[in-house]
Amino acid sequence: MHQTRRRDRRPARRAGTVPTRHQAPALTIDGADVVIVGYFSGKQKDFGTLMDAAAQELGARGARVVGRIVQRRGVSDGGAEKMALPYSSRTLLTYGKVREAAVLCERTNTDAAVFVGHLTQRQRRVLTGMLGCPAVSLADALAVD
Repeated sequence: MHQTRRRDRRPARRAGTVPTRHQAPALTIDGADVVIVGYFSGKQKDFGTLMDAAAQELGARGARVVGRIVQRRGVSDGGAEKMALPYSSRTLLTYGKVREAAVLCERTNTDAAVFVGHLTQRQRRVLTGMLGCPAVSLADALAVD
């Protein structure tokens, strides 16, 4: 038997409508103050080199790196089988690391938080709200200019 939709459920999608994708706002890297955020597995030993390379690439585009945040999975807690997985599908990071990044972004009046890895649209939206500044992936930040 078919049940009618209740108030607590999402409304039915109207026929013929296609949901629009949220586009990241255009970000000018030249002259921007940025915080670099990296998420790495505990097995990845060259994370410092990757963070330095990201800072150099952003610096070459005219950005000023005002801080760095690193989240490493599998270093202190968690099993070896979970090391390649993010802590959270919404933020990639632990809640404490997101708070730490938000405090750094606020304290340094950051224009953007640049993540070394790829971010989904949902992650961009959630992290932008939590950090108080645009959250973009490194590839997106370098592709703007």
